[in-house]
Amino acid sequence: MGHGGESRRTQAYDGELGAAVARAQEGDEAAFAVAYRLVQPGLLGYLRGLVGDEAEDVASDAWLEIARDLGRFKGDGAGFRGWTATIARHRALDHLRRRRVRPQATTLEQDVLDLPGPHSTHEQVLETLSTEQALSLVRALPRDQAEAVLLRVVIGLDGPAAARVLGKRPGAVRTAAYRGLKRLAKQLGAESVTDEAPRTLGEST
Repeated sequence: MGHGGESRRTQAYDGELGAAVARAQEGDEAAFAVAYRLVQPGLLGYLRGLVGDEAEDVASDAWLEIARDLGRFKGDGAGFRGWTATIARHRALDHLRRRRVRPQATTLEQDVLDLPGPHSTHEQVLETLSTEQALSLVRALPRDQAEAVLLRVVIGLDGPAAARVLGKRPGAVRTAAYRGLKRLAKQLGAESVTDEAPRTLGEST
């Protein structure tokens, strides 16, 4: 659908990633390091949304599995992002099962002041989602919405790829991502509005 400059950037990134993965599969360790560097930030953001502070540990487990099974992977750069997200997700869900807890929503405090105001578009909300405090907002969403938003925005998967990771129909994932973003935009808007001294309402300027 929307193919702006962003998708061209993603294509260049995926091209570099695909080439690195192909070399890594032939045993090039430096190439594996490149693939790791390209994928890890998004993967970590996704895992923070699922398991919070234990994201680093879960990511380490995921990368051990990724390295072990690399020979079995078939696909391009975008495919690799989806494949690694699937592995990371299984590790995270195992971790949560062992903990027997829902993902914890963290407190926001000061953080909301840095978020976009009431008139922001979804795109502006998305840009803010790369930040730490926004992840804590995402974690407060219902799980299906949180995961859809994280896979689409933080990892950058397209709808069908995100649907494959979650084992759902693309339409369901699209709807969940849309609802999650709408809820976030509303929260961000509401939070910023309350910071604007409501007592001045109704007074003449």
